[in-house]
Amino acid sequence: MNEADAVERVDEPVTVASLADDLRALGVEAGDTLLVHSSLSELGWVAGGAQAVVEALRTVVTDAGTLVMPTHSGQYSDPAAWSNPPVPESWVDIIRESMPPFRPAVTPTRGMGAVPECFRTYPDVVRSDHPTVSFAAWGADAEAVVADHALDDALGEGSPLARIYERDGRVLLLGVGHDSDTSLHLAEYRAEIPTATVSNAAAVLRDGERVLAEYEDIETSTEDFPDLGAAFEREVGLAEGPVGAATAKLASQRALVDFAVEWFEANR
Repeated sequence: MNEADAVERVDEPVTVASLADDLRALGVEAGDTLLVHSSLSELGWVAGGAQAVVEALRTVVTDAGTLVMPTHSGQYSDPAAWSNPPVPESWVDIIRESMPPFRPAVTPTRGMGAVPECFRTYPDVVRSDHPTVSFAAWGADAEAVVADHALDDALGEGSPLARIYERDGRVLLLGVGHDSDTSLHLAEYRAEIPTATVSNAAAVLRDGERVLAEYEDIETSTEDFPDLGAAFEREVGLAEGPVGAATAKLASQRALVDFAVEWFEANR
């Protein structure tokens, strides 16, 4: 969607104030622990773009709450497994050997959208140190949410997703569907379903030196997330309403994950 399309989607500019009003009307509250997945283009023309969205979210959640976003960096996954696009086999070792080490403060996100990329650059935002599936957080429990992000099984019990679950946080889908909901990956780890193991190695900094960190994980999939999400909406329910020009959905993460565990066990 280009900027002209964004203008056509709204009668007047979307602003920090109007976004904050819409978020409150949806049910977002001060003090929430809120995991946000977003699409800036779905909101219509926003005065200030991604920064305005971040400002609105911070205004509503307040520093008494905790705002969290995925800040994944897929460029640190195994280049031998890349498919969109694949790279020549002769490149793989060169990429592995030459990638600069992942650095939470500066390494950009990849494919996550403009809002989390903007959010991670705020000086009072902290980011977990997993090289491929980090999360960034701001607010009262930010440090606790992103600390000690496990290398192995990175979206499981040692992840920020589990820390959000412990705090009875909520998930905000801001112009995106359930296929973007990282919390459903936590359910993949908890469900008693067959899983394959995959290995990866990524360059990180340890004691100021570049090292190649090796780790293992389960093979995750988002293919059935839309069906799972639709079942959750039918059987459990969530809040839904407009934020800017987008349709937003707000749900209990704990309810969503618990439902997903049972759904995976019944349907995978």
